[in-house]
Amino acid sequence: MIAPVHPAPAATGALALDTYELTKRFGSFTAMDRVTMHVAPGTVHALLGENGAGKSTLVKCVAGFQRAEEGAILIDGREQDIANPVVARMLGIGMVYQHFTLAPGMTVAENLLLAGGKTPALIDWKRKRAELKDFLATTPFSLDLDVRPSELAAGEKQKLELLKQLYLKPRLLILDEPTSVLTPQEADEVLGHVREFAKSGLCTVLIITHKFREVMAYADSVTVLRRGKAVHHCQVADTNPARLAAAMMGEGEAPPPAEGDTAAPTGRALHAMQPTAANAAIALQVEGLRALGDRGTLAVHDLSLSVRSGEILGVAGVSGNGQRELVEALVGQRPRLAGRVTVMGEPYEARREENRRLKVRSLPEEPLRNACVGDLSVAENMALRDFDQPPLAWPAFGADVLNFPLWRSRAREWIAEYGVKTQGEGAPIRSLSGGNVQRAVLARELAGDINVLIAANPVFGLDFAAVAEIHSRIVQVRARGGAVLLISEDLDELLEMADRIVVMSEGRVVYETDASTAERHVLGAHMGGGDHHLPVAA
Repeated sequence: MIAPVHPAPAATGALALDTYELTKRFGSFTAMDRVTMHVAPGTVHALLGENGAGKSTLVKCVAGFQRAEEGAILIDGREQDIANPVVARMLGIGMVYQHFTLAPGMTVAENLLLAGGKTPALIDWKRKRAELKDFLATTPFSLDLDVRPSELAAGEKQKLELLKQLYLKPRLLILDEPTSVLTPQEADEVLGHVREFAKSGLCTVLIITHKFREVMAYADSVTVLRRGKAVHHCQVADTNPARLAAAMMGEGEAPPPAEGDTAAPTGRALHAMQPTAANAAIALQVEGLRALGDRGTLAVHDLSLSVRSGEILGVAGVSGNGQRELVEALVGQRPRLAGRVTVMGEPYEARREENRRLKVRSLPEEPLRNACVGDLSVAENMALRDFDQPPLAWPAFGADVLNFPLWRSRAREWIAEYGVKTQGEGAPIRSLSGGNVQRAVLARELAGDINVLIAANPVFGLDFAAVAEIHSRIVQVRARGGAVLLISEDLDELLEMADRIVVMSEGRVVYETDASTAERHVLGAHMGGGDHHLPVAA
């Protein structure tokens, strides 16, 4: 691959970044293989690729958290040895990570000051608070300086992570999935602010994202990584989502349908082929549900909703507005203070026997924590739902004799069917990647007939191929007449998958609409807490 001719670095605060044949190995595994990339100063450069493609390895080398064995990193055309994050910071490189790096017991103000790494022994808080307030006034959002991160919702923590870097005025800002927990309006504000920051010549931006919409709307250029190699470089103006997806998946693999293409029987195309009957039976009914949050305050307020058989009901909302508590109250992980839940007309308390009899399944967020026992094998985790039922167990001598050979053989069949990448059915499930843990849980939860499926952020943080597969499996549940309650912080996912969408804000359902006529800005306004006075749509 011939690298493009590089323009001279701009005489501004924004820096030019080049990597030349950068290679990083972990033992015998090559995570990054001779990656050459150019990021022009004062631009927004998107980095695309499936999980495991080498994106995080690349940016961690640039940010000084890892060191490449071969190749070079050039800043403004000069090779630099970025041995650690301190060197990166001195060069003007800042990074917002996908996982939070906040001090939970310290205030927002203290976290902002700590970000610089040079905190004085004595702090003039009156002057510093005035300085911080002036800084926040220049950003698209604000936070209470006296609040601690432990009291913030995930979306607010993400804002604080970005504010920490903006406060330090970086010359290169690296963003790792920065909008995953923001409303559409907040995401547009953040990315718009970052883009203007770059266009002003103050900063260059390198952004890792899985969202093609963000790439097309806010990036100037794109590099696609696949299996550790840089396989595609282009200007955003010269490409489209279908081409980028094809580059991510590789030669010979069919790209997803282009925008507006309704040929594939997934998402809205399937909905058009198989409309939900208005008189279909209500499979899941929630009436006046109340549940407490972790801090003892009411997190779910008199919430009511219903899902019919053969329907996907999407629940939108910014993280921290009661969605997690709603899911946990429905699946039996959190006590219900009040309210009534029925499945197929029968009272449902989320007991194991009811799950089996009423055919209720769940795909929780963070499956390794909420749906698995990490030290048990893949086969044992796949058997958690029915290990004591024939033919996986034989009643004998007043107890059950567990049929371990059948556990293992069934697990091997599911591993093959769902494409679970593992060393074998006997491997501890915690040894699998996030996408493969989710596939293993999918195999268990989607086996057999399903009346109700409760799915919470089922593809969060997964790569393009895993997202497409899991979405397809969920749509198949709907096609077979199951009712799906899909809770997601990704509005694009809900607009593609759902028949109806409700918005949760502050623990309440504040808006409802058909997905086919939903307007992104209206949903975003309700997600952000606005327009609560408007009536819920019929």
